[in-house]
Amino acid sequence: MKEYIERNYLEIKSLGALVESSPPNTESFFKITKVNDFQINKFFYKNIGKKHRWTDRLIWSDKDWINYSSNPKIETYVLEVKEDPAGYFELIIHSDLQEIEIAYFGLLENYHKKKLGGYLLSIAIKKSLKKRGIKRVWVHTCTLDHENALKNYLARGMTIYKNETIKI
Repeated sequence: MKEYIERNYLEIKSLGALVESSPPNTESFFKITKVNDFQINKFFYKNIGKKHRWTDRLIWSDKDWINYSSNPKIETYVLEVKEDPAGYFELIIHSDLQEIEIAYFGLLENYHKKKLGGYLLSIAIKKSLKKRGIKRVWVHTCTLDHENALKNYLARGMTIYKNETIKI
């Protein structure tokens, strides 16, 4: 049996195009923190990715994780809700191309359906486009990702610039 997935590549080129999502109206305390700890990247990758077939990094050693997360082109941000980790995003900065890729993005399952995804994505886009010289932020998502992933990217003002069907 052949299985196919649809992959969409999306981009946004200005803060003016961003349709920002406000923080959810709850009594929770939200904090976005830049981190440089490979264990954080590894934790979120495994715990968010297990439902979405994120498998390429499962074979990585701690040394591979350290090398990746300590690369100056990689920035990792964590969303905390009442001091508990709730989600994250990883940015890959391509200064030479004046662009940033949102390489990984997600929320832990117990933080789904709390209106946090739009808020976190808004922060990721804003942080990216405010960096000096950056003119484009892009991401790709596929039908293996969370069912609302594509809707969230589009709702924030990102546009699809490429799509493809892939046999897996």
